[in-house]
Amino acid sequence: MPIYEYSALNLKGKMVTDIIDSESIGAARQKLRAANIYPTSIREVYERETRKKTALPFFPKLFPQKVKPSEIAMMTRQLATLISAGFPLVSAIYTLIPQAGSKIFKRILSQIKDAIEEGSSFADALSHYPATFSDIYVNMVRSGESSGTLELVLERLADITEKHQALNNRIRSALTYPVLMFFLGVLVLYFLLSYVVPRITSIFSDMGQALPAPTRFLIAVSELLKSGWWVILIGIPIIVTVIGRLKKSEKGKYWYDRTKLTLPGVGTLTTKLAVARFARTLATLLENGVTLLKALDIVKNIVGNRLIADSIEYAAIEVEKGGSLGKSLETSRLFPHIFIQMIQVGEQSGELETLLHKIADIYENEVETTVVGLSALLEPVIILFMGVIVLFIVLSILLPIFEMNQLVR
Repeated sequence: MPIYEYSALNLKGKMVTDIIDSESIGAARQKLRAANIYPTSIREVYERETRKKTALPFFPKLFPQKVKPSEIAMMTRQLATLISAGFPLVSAIYTLIPQAGSKIFKRILSQIKDAIEEGSSFADALSHYPATFSDIYVNMVRSGESSGTLELVLERLADITEKHQALNNRIRSALTYPVLMFFLGVLVLYFLLSYVVPRITSIFSDMGQALPAPTRFLIAVSELLKSGWWVILIGIPIIVTVIGRLKKSEKGKYWYDRTKLTLPGVGTLTTKLAVARFARTLATLLENGVTLLKALDIVKNIVGNRLIADSIEYAAIEVEKGGSLGKSLETSRLFPHIFIQMIQVGEQSGELETLLHKIADIYENEVETTVVGLSALLEPVIILFMGVIVLFIVLSILLPIFEMNQLVR
């Protein structure tokens, strides 16, 4: 069914903008007027998007629209509540469409509702939007539909999404201040080197003696920043683009992920974060009836590191041959020893899902503690780095002055 975007006036005379699905523009107008909403403009969303793509075929979107994880978590929670209250699935989704935060999410939910009405399962309808709904989400919904426990599965999905979002928010908030300090420090240094230093060092041009090496170096850097700022402005985006392209290639991605694991501090944090994601997601999938092999195939795509994903893939092959999950993961030597031990205990006791949840709790807390510790360490390091550079600038300016004083004496 076509989806239309409209602007209209309500009974209070306020302008409202939303979307509506209907068979035609005329039917959409009638539906809006029946709800005491008087449209001023209606246009079909699909047609407008097609015109945009045709008009700008060679201009890629720098910031493509995406649905926020918080929106997905809220929708999932609300959908579980409505289904538990006895709402049919289609009616529940239709009820949630106006409450969606973004237009793109409203559009996706409308299209999912239409697909279900045409005979598709909920999981199949979700699978058409991989950028919005992950493989984990789709497979858990599929298992919930087959077992008749969709509302319970949706509750667990909401819990998983909210926990991942909360962890990401804590990491982001812990790193915000050091990153802000770093960029402000870079701006201050650029101002000093490109504006203040040239004005001070200009007095040395009339001196008839050779300047000290630090002063010559400072003047050269200052001239480079003052006259070559456009090179830096163009060079940074080029470097970022090249690195991004390398990360997308197989060899580049492998090299980047291997480097992250070998860096001190960063490697430990990367491993802990991957283990937390692996444990939490695997436990949730197993609890909802997904087989171990299928769950491992899904989980390897969300750990965020190619080397760790390869080790999970190898473990899945060994498990399919009848091997143990814990021993198969141990051969890669990428996972912490306590993690391997707890998985082996879980396999022997039949409590694998419970222990995986405990592992996830342990490593999520360790990730947060590690990030807070790193952010606390970064602050004095940045201050020390700034202080060293400022000291070098001051000494480079004072050295010729000291030599001038000696000559006068």
